[in-house]
Amino acid sequence: MNTRNIFVTGIGTDVGKTIISAVLTEALNADYWKPIQSGYTEGCDSERVKKLISNPLSKFHKERYLLKEPLSPHVAAILENIEISLKEFSLPKTENRNLVIEGAGGILVPINNDHVIADLIEKFDAEVIVVSRNYLGSINHTLLTLNELERRKLKLKGIIFNGNSNLATESIILKKYQFDFVGRVNYYEEFTKETTLKYAAEFKGKL
Repeated sequence: MNTRNIFVTGIGTDVGKTIISAVLTEALNADYWKPIQSGYTEGCDSERVKKLISNPLSKFHKERYLLKEPLSPHVAAILENIEISLKEFSLPKTENRNLVIEGAGGILVPINNDHVIADLIEKFDAEVIVVSRNYLGSINHTLLTLNELERRKLKLKGIIFNGNSNLATESIILKKYQFDFVGRVNYYEEFTKETTLKYAAEFKGKL
């Protein structure tokens, strides 16, 4: 059975990739994998996702690189005398039809002196879902991300706007790009299993 790989990336850091990854994992009863985790002393994203998942089918695969400092992967790795190599990445073995892969930061975040997150996406032959959150400068960051994905001829599946709606911002982005899937997750003070289930039900069947 061929597994469908869905790579969740953001327009920057702290835009909600982990919450969105949890929603997608729940919606698809998918497996979850975070290939590179920086800042594990502050908690791993796989642990956060696991706490938001209700279905019994999803499995959580071990990180390939688990780095202590909450920095860009290439810097965090240097501090631990580790060299991240693109050749060392291989998809986890799974019998699940879907695998949600959460990236680190945005697509041009370096993993070493020669490669960036986008190179991982290409290696995994994954469909990409971009997480965008509204803030001053987010239009530019979103369009730059989408332009780079297009330039690299990567498989852009969709976009999810995380946070309360801003139609002036979103209309510019949606006017320039056509997506198979467009989603929204509103802002919550606390994201719970119940909230995850709510959006998973909304997205299920559209992915």
